[in-house]
Amino acid sequence: MLAAIIFVATSGCTWNELPPGFGPSGVTAFRRFTEWTEARVWAKLHRLVLAELGARGELDWSRCAIDSVSVRALKGGS
Repeated sequence: MLAAIIFVATSGCTWNELPPGFGPSGVTAFRRFTEWTEARVWAKLHRLVLAELGARGELDWSRCAIDSVSVRALKGGS
């Protein structure tokens, strides 16, 4: 399933264009992607990868950057 999601994310194909060799249909892969996104799986996986790279000494924090976006709240925002 993860390979199918990564393929769609990196190839630019649509979920419906997912080659059958991945096993699950595009609809199933999309549904799982949505469930995992809502469960914050991607954020957890990102933290695990960073922790592993840090433990191995393979993470160069001097090459990291923090970015943000600010949007003006019209009419006071909510």
